[in-house]
Amino acid sequence: MGIPNNYAQFKETLMHSNPPENWSEALRALWYAAKDNWNASHNIAQDLHTRMGSWIHAYLHRQEGDDWNAGYWYRQAGEPFPNKSLEDELQHLIEVVLKS
Repeated sequence: MGIPNNYAQFKETLMHSNPPENWSEALRALWYAAKDNWNASHNIAQDLHTRMGSWIHAYLHRQEGDDWNAGYWYRQAGEPFPNKSLEDELQHLIEVVLKS
């Protein structure tokens, strides 16, 4: 399974039990987030010492309901605290990673 070209193709990969090993760590973290596997996603995101890693980390803590911690990670990522739904933010994150 190759790297998806768009969000719709990404969604199709969710029928599998694991993301491909050849995907970036960021895309793999988002795949686990989309599969509602918070722990697996967080384990990857917390070790990604990049802007995107911080942004994914922020999203995960927002999903968890820990807005204080999420706020810290959004600041680390240089992103404002979002006013969109978690679903919309996840889609946006996936689309940003797919374009990079």
